[in-house]
Amino acid sequence: MAVGARSGHDEPEDRPERDESPAGGAAVPPEGDGGGPGDGDGEGAPGGGRPPRRQRSFWMELPLLVGIALILALLIKTFLIQAFSIPSDSMQNTLQRGDRVLVDKLTPWFGSEPERGEVVVFHDPGGWLEDTATPEPNVAQKFLSFIGLMPSSEEKDLIKRVIAVGGDTVECKENGPVTVNGKALDEKSFIFPGNTPCNDKPFGPIKVEEGRIFVMGDHRQNSLDSRYHQELPGQGTVSNDEVVGRAIVVAWPVGRWATLPIPSTFDQPGLNAAAAMAPAALGVAGALPLVFWRRRRLTTGRTAG
Repeated sequence: MAVGARSGHDEPEDRPERDESPAGGAAVPPEGDGGGPGDGDGEGAPGGGRPPRRQRSFWMELPLLVGIALILALLIKTFLIQAFSIPSDSMQNTLQRGDRVLVDKLTPWFGSEPERGEVVVFHDPGGWLEDTATPEPNVAQKFLSFIGLMPSSEEKDLIKRVIAVGGDTVECKENGPVTVNGKALDEKSFIFPGNTPCNDKPFGPIKVEEGRIFVMGDHRQNSLDSRYHQELPGQGTVSNDEVVGRAIVVAWPVGRWATLPIPSTFDQPGLNAAAAMAPAALGVAGALPLVFWRRRRLTTGRTAG
């Protein structure tokens, strides 16, 4: 009788004992079944079964796990989120010296541009940090900075709040508020207590070129921001191409964990330069048909006369 698959009903429940010796018909693994070193020469594992598969030790798998983790960290730092350290007091009280913030680097890849009220990190446009010395990091710090697990101490980056964007007109007179497109900003919720909007450095009016931003620190009397670089190209504004991304959350220390939302004053009606011109544009568009109709009527009357 052939030995093979069975349905479970072809043989009686009480079966005679079979000879388990190799001569008694021990099962041999089929070819390609990975039965072990004995496959192919007729010598199998003890008992005729497949030998147990040896599991890799933790220490053998550790380098692979570390490599995958480093690759993921590098991809996250490059395309998604990067940590930055706050090196000065220019953004108090919103940010304190030593805070670690997480910066969104993903949305700029999809064409998103900085908006008014956002806290952004940007590369030195040139001339802003010329006299600022940067500490020389050790090998470990360089490696951790490269994969994004700690902020880079070599890169000359700054963090400020966006006050105006391309197309806006911004100014601030002594003892007055900062105005954007003629609208005064209520900055009490975020500028440093006791500071004035710009008494240390009044400015403007400045017309911000398209593709650039005008930035200021929240600690106005302790921030060398766009106001102090008006002699540079762009009158102290920063190119959108220099912006690394928007700071979205204070991640460290744990006790200072907080999000960084846009203050409500930047959402006030009429602040957008395009929106401010919209009523006038609609008025002109509505008046044109009436003017053409009237001219045509006058012309027709003269011809008939």
